[in-house]
Amino acid sequence: MKIGTDGVLLGAWCPIDNNPFSVLDIGAGTGILSLMLAQRSNADQIDAIEIDEDAYEQCVENFENSPWGDRLFCFHAGLDEFVEEPEDTYDLIISNPPFYSEDYKTESTQRDLARFQDALPFEELVEAADLLLSENGIFAVIIPYKEEEKFIDLCAEIELFPIKVTRIKGTPTTEIKRSLLAFKRYELSTLTADELVVETARHQYTDEYIELTSAFYLKM
Repeated sequence: MKIGTDGVLLGAWCPIDNNPFSVLDIGAGTGILSLMLAQRSNADQIDAIEIDEDAYEQCVENFENSPWGDRLFCFHAGLDEFVEEPEDTYDLIISNPPFYSEDYKTESTQRDLARFQDALPFEELVEAADLLLSENGIFAVIIPYKEEEKFIDLCAEIELFPIKVTRIKGTPTTEIKRSLLAFKRYELSTLTADELVVETARHQYTDEYIELTSAFYLKM
């Protein structure tokens, strides 16, 4: 699986002002979020879970080949298995969940598993966050903008409230495509969402995107 803009945005944007000791990456894919958090933070324990075998094997290899291999560990498991016997809570839970909920499926089972919402329903993700998040922890996701209100409502049901919201546009003239959302267990009196535009033209990145993500690109 190639690295997409969504993962890079979430890994760079995710708040770490609570100085997380422990991080959980749900649906790690090839491990990009965990690796970015290892680079950005001093977290001592960074756990990842990935159900797809090929992605899991690539994730483990990436972890072992990184400078932070002693802090990174990937579980080959589904979220439902992982939450059956939780041993820890986490100061940061991060996820770029599969969220294509359209009714059709492709010919590739692996691609479907990675891309379709039935691989990780939002309800299951939010329930896991409630179970596994520490008292002062942060839960951060990137989802389609059209799902933002539903997702915030789901979190509110378990008293997780947004503390940071950034809406993503591909170019200045396109519609908002994604929402970056971060939650904690207390409610802010006021919350102002902001916007980020990725490109002005193909591969012409905005200053804001460059400032946010340049630490993770070899060339920008």
